[in-house]
Amino acid sequence: MGVLAGKTALVFGVANKRSIAWGIVEALLREGATVGLSYAGEVLEKRVLPLAEEVGIDFVEQCDVTSDEQIAATFAKAQAKFGTIDILVHSVAYAPGEDLGGRFRDVSRDGFKMALDISAYSLIPLARHAAEIMPDGGSIMALSYYAAEKVVPRYNVMAVAKAALENIVRYLAADLGPQGIRVNALSPGPIKTLAAAGVPGFRMMLKYSEKVTPLRSQVTQEDVGNVAVFLASDWGRQVTGETVYIDGGYHILGLTMTEEDLES
Repeated sequence: MGVLAGKTALVFGVANKRSIAWGIVEALLREGATVGLSYAGEVLEKRVLPLAEEVGIDFVEQCDVTSDEQIAATFAKAQAKFGTIDILVHSVAYAPGEDLGGRFRDVSRDGFKMALDISAYSLIPLARHAAEIMPDGGSIMALSYYAAEKVVPRYNVMAVAKAALENIVRYLAADLGPQGIRVNALSPGPIKTLAAAGVPGFRMMLKYSEKVTPLRSQVTQEDVGNVAVFLASDWGRQVTGETVYIDGGYHILGLTMTEEDLES
């Protein structure tokens, strides 16, 4: 019996086996949760369906989070399938490639709107529909990144979207708290994922992060999944409105130089 036995989760944003969302799915399943999946579009279907089949997940729905109609339809199907849910994971983010990298001043208006809509605003309707089928309270989680707080080269418009997302998390936590629903953001350090590959210079960021973080190690999908389990379980029942860092301590650094750098 895992700590999530008897609980049901909906996870939005699985892209492939290396995605952070999939690491969370594996952790939720390991701890006994029933899991339903949603993916973004037909291109991802051939990746997500085999994963779901592999672990025995039989609720897999395509959902464009820019469509209120598709969001409503997905949650109606979830309610018909599960009755109620306990956990919602929002691992959805997108920005046009031309608005990542380059000069921040060149971010396009359309790219800005798209990034904010998909990566930040979408949490609001997902949370609204989830709350309607969480009669016993629950846990909502979104995936963020440290660029929401500090300047990270080339992250550009996605950094703005993550900042908005973290603020949305706080407002939803205040709004839904009286219903016993907790809302938090997970902020992992760099991880090799399909989404990360779209950020120019990511490989160098990954290598540098491992060199300077206090724990001198890379974050894994499993690390993120374990923290998600904590927040989804009764262990995290008094934690809400938080951004929880899973980055080996990188976010505490004021100067990213190691002792070795200073001695050289």
